[in-house]
Amino acid sequence: MKISDLSQKDFKELVNSMVDDRLCELLGDPDLGLALDDKVRAQLKQVLNSPERVTGETVAERLGLRW
Repeated sequence: MKISDLSQKDFKELVNSMVDDRLCELLGDPDLGLALDDKVRAQLKQVLNSPERVTGETVAERLGLRW
């Protein structure tokens, strides 16, 4: 497939994906290898076991971020 065959939406998604991949390569995960505190681990397990989910849009709104 050629880039010229992509729709504007598909091209934008491709570019976003490439930028995300490159940023991950350059920056890596600063928390990689660090241990989780027991309290944080327990909270994470509780959230993951809960059927309730919060969308990214809701989180962004709560934090006053543009999504």
